[in-house]
Amino acid sequence: MKWKTTLLVLAVGAVAITILFKMATRVPAPPAHQVFIHGEVLTMDSNDQIAQAVSVKGDRIEAVGSDADIMKLVTDKTVVTDLRGRTLMPGFVDAHGHFPGSALSQINADLNSPPIGKLNTMDEVMAALRDQAAKTSAGDWVVGVGYDDSLLAENRHPTRAELDQVSSEHPVVAVHISGHMVVANSVALAAVGIDASTADPEGGVIGRRPNSQEPNGLLQENAQWDVVKHAYEPGLMDSVRMIKMASVEYASRGVTTAQSGAVDASLMKGVSLFIKLGVIPIRVVLFPAELELGKALLAGDFQGEDYSSDRLTIGPVKLIADGSIQGYTGYLSKPYYTPYHGDASYQGYPSISRELLFEQVKALHQAGYQMAIHGNGDASIEDILDAFEAAQKLHPVEDPRLILIHSQMAREDQIARMKELGVTPSFFSAHTWYWGDRHRDIFMGPERAANMSPARWAQDIGLRYSTHLDTPVTPMLPLQSVWSAVFRNTFGGDTLGSHQRVSVMQALRSVTIEAAWQVFEEDNRGSLEPGKYADMIILSGSPLQDPMAMRELKVKTTMVGGATIYKTR
Repeated sequence: MKWKTTLLVLAVGAVAITILFKMATRVPAPPAHQVFIHGEVLTMDSNDQIAQAVSVKGDRIEAVGSDADIMKLVTDKTVVTDLRGRTLMPGFVDAHGHFPGSALSQINADLNSPPIGKLNTMDEVMAALRDQAAKTSAGDWVVGVGYDDSLLAENRHPTRAELDQVSSEHPVVAVHISGHMVVANSVALAAVGIDASTADPEGGVIGRRPNSQEPNGLLQENAQWDVVKHAYEPGLMDSVRMIKMASVEYASRGVTTAQSGAVDASLMKGVSLFIKLGVIPIRVVLFPAELELGKALLAGDFQGEDYSSDRLTIGPVKLIADGSIQGYTGYLSKPYYTPYHGDASYQGYPSISRELLFEQVKALHQAGYQMAIHGNGDASIEDILDAFEAAQKLHPVEDPRLILIHSQMAREDQIARMKELGVTPSFFSAHTWYWGDRHRDIFMGPERAANMSPARWAQDIGLRYSTHLDTPVTPMLPLQSVWSAVFRNTFGGDTLGSHQRVSVMQALRSVTIEAAWQVFEEDNRGSLEPGKYADMIILSGSPLQDPMAMRELKVKTTMVGGATIYKTR
């Protein structure tokens, strides 16, 4: 999913805003020395050591060990926290998401269906959009996020005609749960110049009315970006609200490093500013979008160091090679299980042609950039691996860590190729919970669905991987990701591919140290080891003692650099 915002508007009146936030926001400082004792300390080090206590000096971990060892370091100035048997572990590292996109449903209409939202019918979707229109200033864009055609009673997308009934004055847009397509009304289409004469862009499809070239409002993949650019342009106050709400949400869920994939220069500048102001208390890793910044990156006109700090990292360059399985735009080597629009040969399509993908990967690799490439379908994954293999042959890199985001329908032979090529997958394991039933029954069929997000294949050959939630596609609930990797249960109550289950400890590693390793940050975060940032969380209980109940655990305290940024009783 690609999420954008024009936070660059903050540059206007930046001095006044800076003064305002310096008055209102204080970055918490850690105690000079603090220790945590009497706990279950999950270190996530190379041996998965479980300790009892931790000592922290300033923003760094000083020592990890037994209660007796750590108590020897205590002075009369040390802050001592008795964990009373609770679990202390590294903060969660978001391997792939779209911070601060989790707040989109707070400033736009929330169109999600269960288990995420509450809407079940098209009438309810339209009602939510009408409510949003009623509180939107004349002429401004009305946006709803998260509708899922496969969960609505009508089993279809909204139409242009239905959105026209919501408003003939406002541009109205409904964003699909996948983030890979939108539906726009006539005003929105006119605003971006899409009409019957507009050709489909490469890697995108403009939906048409039957027996006509007239757009029906559905814009898939690369056909949606002009609309998305307009739809996701919040004003100053909404930008501030989004950043603050997302920051609080992530901290309350134990996330100490957030990630935002496929960002432009505006979002980078906005996030950088908010971090400096202390409004964002967590660390953030940003993936520059090749679509937006590719030319500047290759020309040397973009310098990530201009934004980087101990709280902000500019990570790999993000490319999007195909779409979404549940949107029928993921690119497969064999047709979808249920034919799309009756076409039994339909296999989806690439967002980037194979030829262009080879060119982009070669150029970025030669220039020394790490890459993160979105690939869901196995045909897309094959193109990505082929392109990277060709680039590696021309310009060998010993430890490239190309991240293959989602790797949802990766075959076993492709998992083996990843290991050979220095590619590391980030699995959207929670797909088994949110979409598993429909992947089995509609999109992939029982055999392929059982091997979606194949973490066990990776684990068995020693291929390092992470797991992620792609927030706001699904809520920021890291323990849901862990639970899904361990149990692979579906929302409908079945188990999908029990042979792909992994251990609790391995699943916890996938949202901590492995996620940090993928972006070359393993030396300073992701595990509790001396010298690393004291980015830590305290849980209400242990995910090891009752794994099935781990989703019910609460984050009691979140610390970044030893400073408490969230705490609840």
